[in-house]
Amino acid sequence: MARLLSLHDAIEELVHDGDTVAMEGFTHLIPFAAGHEMVRQRKRDLTLVRMTPDLVYDQLIGMGCVRRLVFSWGGNPGVGSLHRFRDAVERGWPQPLEIEEHSHAAMAAAYAAGAGGLPCAILDGYLGSDLVRVNPNIRSIRCPFTGRALAAVPAIRPDVTIVHAQRADREGNVLIEGIVGVQKEAVLAAGRAIVTVEEVVERLRPPSPNSVVLPGWTVAAVAVAPGGARPSYAHGYYRRDNAFYTAWDAISRDRERFAAWMREHVLSGPEGPP
Repeated sequence: MARLLSLHDAIEELVHDGDTVAMEGFTHLIPFAAGHEMVRQRKRDLTLVRMTPDLVYDQLIGMGCVRRLVFSWGGNPGVGSLHRFRDAVERGWPQPLEIEEHSHAAMAAAYAAGAGGLPCAILDGYLGSDLVRVNPNIRSIRCPFTGRALAAVPAIRPDVTIVHAQRADREGNVLIEGIVGVQKEAVLAAGRAIVTVEEVVERLRPPSPNSVVLPGWTVAAVAVAPGGARPSYAHGYYRRDNAFYTAWDAISRDRERFAAWMREHVLSGPEGPP
């Protein structure tokens, strides 16, 4: 059964320097509070995995927490580039960043393979893609039944997966509602999982048709973090802060302005974005 811990204690105990950490959540339920706690605890040498790294990964990269990034798309949704990400790749600031880029389909398949205990994922993809030339972890195999060429990528098996959800009950069962991405697969693929939630309740209530329940045995720790997905949104709790995503473009372009914002809004305490 998952343990109920403070966010500080969950990150301190379960995320170690050098770990491979997946932080998933698509459009909403992005675990910003957990990412900020990793910054405050000065986690280092991390390999971060995420299908769509956006602002929280920009912040972790800019604060020197990340050595390597495995991803399938990166940007500030609806706005433009991730400037801390670009600075690390192009200029090695604050430190060089290794990247491994995949397609969305390959990342989803790799999570599913990790969840299923398989060594790799096989998919019908990458035909005509230049990623094959730059990513040595994209291989080609022959179907033993048809002889057809298929793509293969290593399974994703994070040391830690972190997701945000709406609710957990006191037994550690977790309810995710709304747009569901690969949270289930990422949790099942991980050695250990942390879930931040808006609230802990006595009963989860009947789930909506578009939802996932993670049983308590799949989760190592649950941490209550109201607003823990801001400035993204949590379906049924609060809306996306579109103005902040726009403002981040200017904040993150300049190293000194970025560092000042992080000192004021992240390093000074658990409040997070205004």
